[in-house]
Amino acid sequence: MMTECNGLPLAFSSLGRKKIEADFAGGKLTSDAGAALLREVDRRIGLIAALANCVCDPRQPAKITHELRTMLAQRVFAIAMGYEDLNDHDSLRNDPLLQLITQRGIDDKPLASASTLCRFENRFDRQSLARMAEVLVEQVIALHHKPPEQIVLDFDATDDPVPGQQEGRFFPGYYDHYCFLPLYVFCGEQLLVAYLRPSKIDASWHSRGLLKLLVRRFRQVWPQVKIIFRADRGFCRWKLQRWCDRHDIGYIVGLAKNEVLQCLAEPYLQQAKQQFEQTGQKQRIFAETPYAAATWDRQRRVLIKAEHNSQGANPRFVVTNLGGDAQELYDDLYCQRGDMENRIKEQQLDLFADGTSCHAFLANQFRLLLSSAAYVLLESLRRLGLQGTELAKAQAGTIRLKLLKIGARISCSVRRVVLHLAGGYPLKELFARILSRLGNPFAAPT
Repeated sequence: MMTECNGLPLAFSSLGRKKIEADFAGGKLTSDAGAALLREVDRRIGLIAALANCVCDPRQPAKITHELRTMLAQRVFAIAMGYEDLNDHDSLRNDPLLQLITQRGIDDKPLASASTLCRFENRFDRQSLARMAEVLVEQVIALHHKPPEQIVLDFDATDDPVPGQQEGRFFPGYYDHYCFLPLYVFCGEQLLVAYLRPSKIDASWHSRGLLKLLVRRFRQVWPQVKIIFRADRGFCRWKLQRWCDRHDIGYIVGLAKNEVLQCLAEPYLQQAKQQFEQTGQKQRIFAETPYAAATWDRQRRVLIKAEHNSQGANPRFVVTNLGGDAQELYDDLYCQRGDMENRIKEQQLDLFADGTSCHAFLANQFRLLLSSAAYVLLESLRRLGLQGTELAKAQAGTIRLKLLKIGARISCSVRRVVLHLAGGYPLKELFARILSRLGNPFAAPT
């Protein structure tokens, strides 16, 4: 017979003469009490409300049990807490902490079930998803109390493996598996765009259109801001560069190697090789040259990094319309785009951006936006509450483990709800400091 976990006790090995037993009848307990911090973050930035306002609810108001905003909050908060699967909500819907932070309130009525949430995810059309995507941009704009002098927009694509027969899936030889090819845009650590695309496309597909939309919006609110487009060689397209030249947009983009570029770099590679043979240390020589591929409309400035190390020559090429020293542009500007890859890893590994297992393509785009909203919440927690602490640079998974996964007993009365946090929690002072900062808009300046 299978054990009835809610009734019969679970037996552990004895401690001396004492039996050790367990059950699941502890009452209003939670293992994620720290997620109450996410509620304070959301109250501060207004993310869930802004996303909910993008969607028209087609249901009859008199027959609604679960409000649209509550279901949206239920999914976003659960992803941030580490629960990616809809099936998790068959149990989570009874979690008193999740009921609290979704504004539902703690009562005997559960949150939405997995089947209800599945219908919810398949309800969205393109217009609603586009409006929700705009919320991410507006969140970034709201961070700046005064116009910035310069912003750098990082574009990058990544593969999103799919497990079944999803709409839009494809098998590109480069990735060697069925996948989608989402496009991400970041401004520093702030997420601007998470755009799901089929994978039978060029990596730069729709990047020029997205850049135009972003530039138009930023210049509406910040007319004098200097905008720089930064990306790897997959986004080196002359039409995009021409548009940037015509609209006073800076760009610094990787350039794929070819025979002509190798020939132009050869004198510098030979010099680096000679210096390596003399010193035994890696050598880098920077230079620049005008260059135009056969399909380009005109020549552009190309930076050359001629490197030689123990494994041989390692040349790199970057095309840019920015002024300045070649090495400074390469080291201090172009190479910094690598930090965006860490942000994408947070999305994919810690916040389940690859959980695109719905059949419908639009439902999978919605799931990507849910993951993006969870990222915005955790990034805001890091920015507003963790500055100057040991977790100031922590990634989403670490923040979840250190700050959200706290055991607690929840007690309710007519006038208040009390979270009795675990007495052995090791970061009590840090937790209290974070809560104080989130409750005081002047405690953690941006």
